Amino acid sequence: QVQLVESGGGLVQTGGSLRLSCVASGRTVSSYSMGWFRQAPGTDREFVAAISGTTNSTYYADSVQGRFNISRDNAKNTVYLEMNKLKSRDTAVYYCAARSGYAASKSSAYDDWGQGTEVTVSS
Repeated sequence: QVQLVESGGGLVQTGGSLRLSCVASGRTVSSYSMGWFRQAPGTDREFVAAISGTTNSTYYADSVQGRFNISRDNAKNTVYLEMNKLKSRDTAVYYCAARSGYAASKSSAYDDWGQGTEVTVSS
C-alpha cells in the first residue's frame, strides 16, 4: 500500500498560480501511474491530470489543458501539479492517487488516495 500526502493548497486570486505536491511513502512509486483529481462541494470527484509510470506520458482534462502541468520527481517519490491561470471553477479539494497499472482518468481505477488539499480561487 502507498501512503500519499498532498500539500500546497491555499487561497489564490483568479489568474494566479499554485503548485501542489504529493509525497508518497511505503513504496517507490516511480513505476506507478499517478493521478490528480478534484472535488468541489456538491459535485462528484473529477479527473484533472495523470502521469504514466512507465513512459511518463501525461493526460489532462479538457478543462485544465494548457493551464495545468503534472510532473514527477522519482528521486523524491513526489508528484506535482502546477496550476496556472486559475479560475474560480478550479476551487475544490485536490486529491492525489496512485495505481500500479497504466494511467487512467477514472477514479475507481486508482488504489491509493491522499487526504486532499484545498484550493480556493477568489475573484
